[in-house]
This record gives sequence, structure tokens and C-alpha cells, in this order.
Amino acid sequence: MNKETVSSFLEEKVLQYQQPQFIISDPIQIPYLFSKKEDIEISAFIAATLSWGNRKSILKSANAFMEFMDHAPHEFIINATENDYKSLSNFKHRTFNGEDARLFCQSLKNIYLNHGGLENVFFTDPDCSLQENISLFKTIFFNIPHPQRTTKHVSDPLKGSAAKRINMYLRWMVRDHSQKVDFGIWSKIKPSQLSCPLDVHSGRVARKLGLLNRKQNDGKAVTELDNSLRLLDPTDPVKYDFALFGLGVFEGF
Repeated sequence: MNKETVSSFLEEKVLQYQQPQFIISDPIQIPYLFSKKEDIEISAFIAATLSWGNRKSILKSANAFMEFMDHAPHEFIINATENDYKSLSNFKHRTFNGEDARLFCQSLKNIYLNHGGLENVFFTDPDCSLQENISLFKTIFFNIPHPQRTTKHVSDPLKGSAAKRINMYLRWMVRDHSQKVDFGIWSKIKPSQLSCPLDVHSGRVARKLGLLNRKQNDGKAVTELDNSLRLLDPTDPVKYDFALFGLGVFEGF
């Protein structure tokens, strides 16, 4: 396909998949349980962190985490006691366990009390790229005492990671809510700065459409795909995530 054909095809697929019914089977349904900004962004961060494996398992684990937090994520992380943390000790989702859950809650508390909240720490340096800011976020996230094993649950693009789950989370928080899918509750980051949440499905489709040549789904591939998508829509390139993911998962393209 030439550029014009690819663009037209993807625009059609964006319209098809960027729909509220998309939420029903997607981890983004977890933050839709809440209305308070801090509850939305905290629950979304946890849901995105747990987003590996099959969707049924992801949703089960994310809902269980919300239950541990008494369905009040912000209040929980600010006021949690030692007994509250003990309630998380048996949590497990694949390799993410109770020790990791405890550290995540403690780190989020530090972020809200000392760094102005999640939106601030993802926009630490306005002169840096968003992927550089994700790396800075990881530094801040782990600047409290932590088990070394937990660091694997937060990706670092500057170390070659595609950071799929974090880029997905940022899409949720930043992109406009007019289609009633993403939330659009953050204003410091622009949609034009976002990177596509690259995974095996979107990567395969992107290569078939000539948007990506690199074989590995890593940080360099994210940069290459970003450049291709920004040629199609420089103001909102990540809207094509719906098309690439939908084509790969639901149509086997």
C-alpha cells in the first residue's frame, strides 16, 4: 500500500475500534470505575502495570487490587497502615507479588506527598522527550527503599525497552475523551508527544503495512513506528494504536 492508502485504511479502522464498547474487554475499564482524578490515574497505573497475560486474568487481578484498596485508591495510598499493607501480602499476578504491590503503594504515596502527583512525575523535564521523562519517572519511582526485584515492573525506554504498558497508560491519561475511550485528564503532556504502545500484535500489523521495518519490538522500534505514525497525523499519532491493535487481535491481519 502507498502512504495515502495506508492512511485511509487506518483512519477507517480507528473509527471502527475507537468505540466505548472497546472498554468492555480492556483493562482501561478499571479506571472507569472511578470519577476522582487521583483515583482514575492511580487505578489506571496499576491496571496498566498488570497488563500482561490474557485479558481475563488481567481484569481479575486489577479488580482484586482495587478491592484491597477498598475501591478508594488515592485514600488508600495516602493513609494505608501496616495492617492494610498486610492485606496485600497474598496478592499475585504472574511475577508481580505482594512485595511488589506494597512497594508500588508506598512509592505512589511518596509521589503524591512529595512530587505533586503522577502527572507531574511524568513531566519532570519539559526539555526532554517523553521517553526520556519515562526514564526519569522510573528514577523517582524507586527513590525510596525498595526490593531490587520490583524494578523490573517499571520499564525504562533509555535501556531499550518498548515500555508498552507505560505508553498505553499515558495514552489513557492524555488523549481526548470525546470518543469516550481515553480519559484526557492530563494537560501537561500533548497527544502529539505520545508513543504507540508497541506489542506483538501492533508490531506485526505495522510491519505488514510498511510502517515498521525493525524486527524487534524494542525502544528503537517504538521510535521508528512513532516517526511513521506522525507522518500520518502529527497532532494525534497514537490514535492509530486502536487500528493496529484491533487489526492484529480481532482480525488476525
